[in-house]
Formats: sequence, C-alpha cells, structure tokens
Amino acid sequence: MIVTPLQHEHIGEVHQLMELGEPYIRARTLSDYWLYATLFSTSCPIAIAADNSITGAVIAFRGQDNPSQVYVQDVMTHPQYRRRGITRALLYSVRAQAEKWDCERIYLTSEADNQAAHATWTALGFVNVPGDREINGISIITDFKGPGKSRAIYELPMKFPKHS
Repeated sequence: MIVTPLQHEHIGEVHQLMELGEPYIRARTLSDYWLYATLFSTSCPIAIAADNSITGAVIAFRGQDNPSQVYVQDVMTHPQYRRRGITRALLYSVRAQAEKWDCERIYLTSEADNQAAHATWTALGFVNVPGDREINGISIITDFKGPGKSRAIYELPMKFPKHS
C-alpha cells in the first residue's frame, strides 16, 4: 500500500469510494474533490493498493481562521480492505502534515450512532470531547453542525503542556 496526496487523476475513484460510506459519509461533488486535489492535497491522503485501486481516503483541512487546527471531514476505507491498518496509515499521514505545520490539534466529528467510528477514533488515540449530553455512552454536542445536526467531537492533541 502506498499513501500519497490526492491528485486529479484519482477524483472519480475517490468519489466512488466515498459513496460507499453512506449513511455516515456523503460523497461530495466531483468539483469538490477537484478543489481538494488542487488546494488541499497535502492533507487529503489516499491509500493505493498494489493493483492501483484506491482502498482508502481522508479529506482534511488546516484551519484558515485558526491554522493551529486540522479538521478531518471524511475518512473512508473500502469495505473489502478494512481492518488492515489503512485508516491508521491515512490518519498518520494527516498527523505528520499537522506536525510539519506545528498544529495543536486534529479533530473530527461523528454521528452519535456510529459505534464503529467511535471505536476507531478512540483506538487511534482520539478523545471524545465532553459535550452537553450522552448517547450510548458517547458525549455529544447538540446542534454542533447546525440545527438538528448534533455530533460527537473527537480530538487528537498535538502538543502537551510542559511540566515544571
């Protein structure tokens, strides 16, 4: 497996991969993936198998208003390739880029009923940020992404306070 930045020639296959993520991932338009490949490729890694098929992708962005943060929008591993370390490798690539940028945290959101995502994020060192309520033991922030769009927030701190 090779992890490499998203490039224009991969847009169609990444779009098809993201469509497999329903209902938790909603594929964006081909124009959106063109934008990601053009302006955000260093934080949008893809995993390519030996047969040149795309087995996973992450869409992530460094904050413009707060450049110390990287937000992970979508993480998708092809169902036939799950449990092989692809998600870990892709998020490691995002983390390595965040470290180059000297970021303080990587964060992402997830729907409260996505138990598989919760297990993945916590296994990868992300912490469920305290919210205003809990659903099935997962802390949720009500209306985080707008009215009726409550989400679990997970963060991976990049810097730790120095001990005196």
